[in-house]
Amino acid sequence: MHPHHSQVSIVVIGYDDAAHVADAVGSALAQGPAVREVIAVDDCSTDGSGQLLELLAAGESRLRVIRRPVNSGGCGTPRNAGIEAAAAPYVMFLDSDDVLPPGAVNALLGAALAHDAQVTAGLCVRRELPSGRETPWQPELYTEPAVLARPSLRPRLVHDTLCVNKLYRADFLREHGIRFPEGRFPYEDFVFTARVLAAAPRTALVPDPVYVWHVRRSASRLSISLDRTGVENWRARTEAHRLSYDILLAAGEKQLARAARARFLDHSLRMYARELDQRGDGYRREWWTLTREYLATFDAADFALAPAPGRVLARVILACAEPRDLSRLKELAARPARLNPPYARAADGTPVWSADLPGVELDHLLERPMRLLPVAVDAELRPRARGTRLRLRLHELYGRMEEAGPEAVDVEFTHRDGGRVGLARTAALTAEPEFDDWSAEVPLDLGALGSGTWDLRLRLCFQDGTSRETTAHALAGPGLLRRTAVPSVRHGLLLVQPYATHAGALALRLAPGWRGLTGVVRRRLKRLFH
Repeated sequence: MHPHHSQVSIVVIGYDDAAHVADAVGSALAQGPAVREVIAVDDCSTDGSGQLLELLAAGESRLRVIRRPVNSGGCGTPRNAGIEAAAAPYVMFLDSDDVLPPGAVNALLGAALAHDAQVTAGLCVRRELPSGRETPWQPELYTEPAVLARPSLRPRLVHDTLCVNKLYRADFLREHGIRFPEGRFPYEDFVFTARVLAAAPRTALVPDPVYVWHVRRSASRLSISLDRTGVENWRARTEAHRLSYDILLAAGEKQLARAARARFLDHSLRMYARELDQRGDGYRREWWTLTREYLATFDAADFALAPAPGRVLARVILACAEPRDLSRLKELAARPARLNPPYARAADGTPVWSADLPGVELDHLLERPMRLLPVAVDAELRPRARGTRLRLRLHELYGRMEEAGPEAVDVEFTHRDGGRVGLARTAALTAEPEFDDWSAEVPLDLGALGSGTWDLRLRLCFQDGTSRETTAHALAGPGLLRRTAVPSVRHGLLLVQPYATHAGALALRLAPGWRGLTGVVRRRLKRLFH
């Protein structure tokens, strides 16, 4: 018998997902003879998912169905049921609205057997639907094959909190009693992953795509992790972070525990800070209080490991009892980070966040190389029938810009779905000493872009040979960031909507022609009625 034959149990969990669960199960069964069984755990669905699974199982001997009598409210309990039921030497997990790409199991299992690994991990791809745009998850970990005697040899492993892009030896999970939190516990992956890392498994990494994570932001019911409208989501996330840290620290994995806190500052804190100005006053105050309480448990070494933008965000929050500077914090939390004016200094000349917060120093942020510096560029775009122009303004940054000598800016618009470049221009940057900044004006033919959403990307070029790739802050004001219909030689009519993304960057929505205009109206009416 081939060594890969009948080695893996795939646990598929779902609740009220009849529209997608068959595709998930099908992708698992299609992995070939390495899969001994697919265990579909239905968490007491009410939409016919359980009956559908049983119908599929009647025609497929490798499919087993477990129907829970009571809904657990989360993902942990059904996954634990799958672990208990698994009969194969290895187990992996799949959510009902995602799929496994062809060859995923063979890639993971091959590395596990070749290197006697208790855990094997591969690349997960986030696929936005319906657009199909794909983004790799934590790609830095999966650039090349690797084998680690223990996870602490690569602390960045704590950044990959997913459980679904990994293959686990079943006896390893059982020997160490590793399970997911039961019941409704958002971010159960964080805790499960911490428990896995705390057990110090021999780990193999493969660069192959092994999981496709479908992100459906327009779904009628958002996933637990995507639904961030209530502050309870943040409370649950910080609690999962706190528990993960405690698990790693209790296991003697101090380096991994500190790396987990650095991940919180660089990922979770920045992600939620980008959304703060969209929330109500009550949410912001409670979020701010929760965050200050959690950050107060960090020590200097925890902060030192995190990239500079997350550290500055944390220091501002800790220094202030009430929410403040939300727009500026949002820009700093962006990727890439942007530090907008004002640029204050303490009495001794040290760069600080603001004159009234001299204790929040910025020197560590400004010591970074140019390619990582949080440069700030303002962008103003006014669609015009006789030629649209993009105006850019690069701000001085405590002398770093003047030192490097701004020379030119490469401007491009990339399509949100697929990343193709639709328009590229280069313009000279002109010094304006009276404003302590540099400016450029770029003519644009928006009709050449075509329909869809376009993101503005910049590459600043300096006389000293350095450069910085960044985005631009979308200026708001009279006549800005509003939908405009302009005549177009190509399309007759072009509907242009400049807008600010969640992180404050300038982007464009374009709908060419009368058909595009009526499509926009139809979608707006649909959203209103929905």
